[in-house]
Amino acid sequence: MFKCKTVWDKLGPLARASSTLCLQNARKSVLRHGRRLEMVQNAQMSSGPAEGGGGENTLYYVLIGATCLGAGVYAYSTVSGDKERYNERMIEIASRPKQGPQAAKAVAEVVAESKEEPVAEEPTLTEPPVEEPLVTEADVKSTETEPVAEAPVTEPVVEEPVTEPIVEASILEPTVETPIREPVVEASVTEPATEAPAVTQSEKPLAPVVEREPTPVIIAEHVPEASSVSESGKTAVSKAAPAAEPVEPTAAPSDVPEHAPYLLIGGGTASFAAARSIRARDPGARVLIVTEESDLPYMRPPLSKELWLSDDPKAIETLCFKQWNGKERSIYFQPASFYVSPADLTKVENGGVAVLTGRKVVHMDVRGNKVKLSDGAEISYEKCLIATGGVPRNLQVIDRAGEEVMKRTTFFRKIEDFRSLEKISREVKSITIIGGGFLGSELACALGRRSTDLGFEVIQMFPEKGNMGKVLPEYLSNWTTEKVKKEGVSVITDAVVKNVSYKNDKLEIKLKDGRLIKTDHIVAAVGLEPSVELAKSAGLEVDSDFGGYRVNAELQARSNIWVAGDAACFYDIKLGRRRVEHHDHAVVSGRLAGENMTGANKPYWHQSMFWSDLGPDVGYEAIGIVDSSLPTVGVFAKATAKDTPKAATEQSGTGIRSESETEAVAGALKAETTATPPPTQQKEDYGKAVIFYLRDQVVVGIVLWNVFNRMPIARKIIKDGEQHADLNEVAKLFNIHED
Repeated sequence: MFKCKTVWDKLGPLARASSTLCLQNARKSVLRHGRRLEMVQNAQMSSGPAEGGGGENTLYYVLIGATCLGAGVYAYSTVSGDKERYNERMIEIASRPKQGPQAAKAVAEVVAESKEEPVAEEPTLTEPPVEEPLVTEADVKSTETEPVAEAPVTEPVVEEPVTEPIVEASILEPTVETPIREPVVEASVTEPATEAPAVTQSEKPLAPVVEREPTPVIIAEHVPEASSVSESGKTAVSKAAPAAEPVEPTAAPSDVPEHAPYLLIGGGTASFAAARSIRARDPGARVLIVTEESDLPYMRPPLSKELWLSDDPKAIETLCFKQWNGKERSIYFQPASFYVSPADLTKVENGGVAVLTGRKVVHMDVRGNKVKLSDGAEISYEKCLIATGGVPRNLQVIDRAGEEVMKRTTFFRKIEDFRSLEKISREVKSITIIGGGFLGSELACALGRRSTDLGFEVIQMFPEKGNMGKVLPEYLSNWTTEKVKKEGVSVITDAVVKNVSYKNDKLEIKLKDGRLIKTDHIVAAVGLEPSVELAKSAGLEVDSDFGGYRVNAELQARSNIWVAGDAACFYDIKLGRRRVEHHDHAVVSGRLAGENMTGANKPYWHQSMFWSDLGPDVGYEAIGIVDSSLPTVGVFAKATAKDTPKAATEQSGTGIRSESETEAVAGALKAETTATPPPTQQKEDYGKAVIFYLRDQVVVGIVLWNVFNRMPIARKIIKDGEQHADLNEVAKLFNIHED
């Protein structure tokens, strides 16, 4: 048919042009002579002024005759070829080992009948009489091919059942007039037949209908010819299962939603604060938290503080601790019942917060607003928060010391690190803590108190001259060091580690000055490295000075991406570019980022605070830039029984003191009216104090030493950014001299 059409497309214009010229000449002759044109005047039908006339008419008749002859030859060859292909196909189906003997016999009879027919005649198929129809109207529609011009070709039906289904997916080429279809193998099921999905004209399923016992079948899209299908393959038939509808193979259900309007990367304090803030401003919001850890969002401070002092042996598993005020609480912000399942996040009526644990975001497509997880799943989003925090920094001397040293080193950060170190403290004879900052000093005090009962040695070493040497003034750092020693810790100052090795079942730490310390286990507490692995794929800027993702005052890195917590290098509108690694900053920045994700557009003006406790009797709170390299002024006073962390928590009702903080600043600062003695710096005992950190004679940081619940005052002083001639008068605002 396609060849005939091609020939006609080439010859048709010539035939039409000749006919048109013939008619025009005929009309002219009638008008000229007033009589009917004699049809024998072939010269008048010429399409051109050639001599001899009539040459083009002869060519016209020859072309028309050749076209008809070619069409006949093509039709004959096509019908013959289709008949041969049909017979070969029937023989191939009959030779398959999986077919039943009755089905093979029926196919052979059909082939025999088709061979007896004359080749010149059009092959037809006759249907043997049956008592009941085996194919419904829906079944016929699902297997219909092109409509037949003269008489519809009926499908042969074989009544004998077969042991297993014949799954066929072959495709025959269409014929000129009557399409020849293979018998369809149809699995009979107890449920009503349904219409099959529409197929293209070049892919129409063709196969014979065979009645058999109802059996559930999984149909593969294609079965290779001349090959048997194993029982474990896709076309295997379950003989023991009850009758059921054919089912397509599907992937295992996933708990990863394809879309989350609010996507929070990281499962720490900043993410939870942001989720709570988003839900407060948008009650129907759907928030998804993706965390690499296996735990729900929790607070980290008790891991180095209160949990070590618990008398409950089950606290290691329950992670419940007693605050200094005696009240018990869990480190988890909310129980599991608070969250919705990630798989149900898109279905819940009023939205909610879902946590996807044990997954890590490895790639961000900021143009397509989607992320890729470590397991290959993808999640699209509308607004995204990066709160990935950081990972404990390692010392190069430990990193290159070998596997045996690494196995005996703890990088303290997560719940699993706490549980591991607690177990180690019961098994070894000595633990050495490298680091004299917040975390190192807190762990030293916590393990020191425990060492007396368990009988192991606690060693703390750091390169500074005293504990918290980078934060506190030298005189206060020295006093803190003595306090840590009283907790049962052997403190080694000015200690720069040269190398670490493992010999004779001991770790040997060699210092640059030649000192050698032998221990069983090392705890590295030398700072945090912000997690910025997504910066490359997301095209985000990393600050070269402070580290972390560089964001503006609204904590925004790009148009629909925010960063909060330890990983954010933000612009403080009062103190300039900063990065803070403390619990309260995670709370405040997470809350602000959540508000801005819902359209608040608030700048980061709130000064977050941080605190550290060296036991229940000594603690401090700080705000702003607290750097011992800056000039400091300390105003001290005599401490009372209520000037301790324990008393502070009893008054505030919580062990996480930043939770008692609000963004409101002191409305009116009222100084003490009673006369006070001049401030003195006691050599042996620094009871309580306010320490001011200055830059260009302006207060940029404040440490409240054993002074609690005065942070709004300190926040207002830094916010004002004024120069003060007498800081003793400013210290009176904190009422440190009251009894």
